[in-house]
Amino acid sequence: MKSATSFKRLLMRGAALAAVTFATASCSWLQSLDKDQTLDWSADKLYSEARLALDDSNWTQAKDYYQKLEARYPFGQYAQQAQIELIYATWKDGDAPGAVQAADRFLRTYPNHANSDYVMYLKALATLNETDSWFNKLAAEDLAERDANASREAFDTFKELALRYPDSRFAPEARRRMHGLVLAQAEHELKTAQYYFVRHAYVAAIDRAQRVVREFQNTPMRDDALELIAKSYDALKITDLAADTRRIIELNKNGERSQPTR
Repeated sequence: MKSATSFKRLLMRGAALAAVTFATASCSWLQSLDKDQTLDWSADKLYSEARLALDDSNWTQAKDYYQKLEARYPFGQYAQQAQIELIYATWKDGDAPGAVQAADRFLRTYPNHANSDYVMYLKALATLNETDSWFNKLAAEDLAERDANASREAFDTFKELALRYPDSRFAPEARRRMHGLVLAQAEHELKTAQYYFVRHAYVAAIDRAQRVVREFQNTPMRDDALELIAKSYDALKITDLAADTRRIIELNKNGERSQPTR
């Protein structure tokens, strides 16, 4: 009986020891997981690994390495280049507002940097994507108006790029995108005017269509906007203004016909 009791105690002691050993091993394993593998990396190592992640489209990993490089070696040889590539990785990782903020911060800090044109180009692209962020999805402002605001801000950035750096390799693309944004904004305003018209909000339709005529008179949407204005005046029984608007349409058409062919 005594030997059985001793054996039982021995088993219990062994189980307790095994539990302690397992717990210790588990803690060591978890600590090894929590340890930052990059702690001993040099600036060269961090930058090269960040570039590899960037080339592999592993945007989140690239961001992590660039941020650590910036924090640990803020005045090293890779500091400024890492900030530029971090802007790109942030944008590609889906954080457009963060990319815009990082671009603005870089341009304030290094206004005469050799790659400022590229940073401005990235900022404009990220601005166009800002409306897809989770924050803007929660905002109470009108979605269509927010899209128009983003387009105008991007246009201004592209314009600044083209004016400040006319010989930049990004200038032709900036000008092309400016032209596309003008057409897109004009179409947006025209569609908004048409939206109001079909809902019999004729005063609002006239207001938005007049904006097309006023701000986008060199686009194909101008004459459609004028026709919509005339139809809205017809609906409001303001026949004299409807007639005046149609005379403008005819004058525009006659002026285009009289233009010499090239």
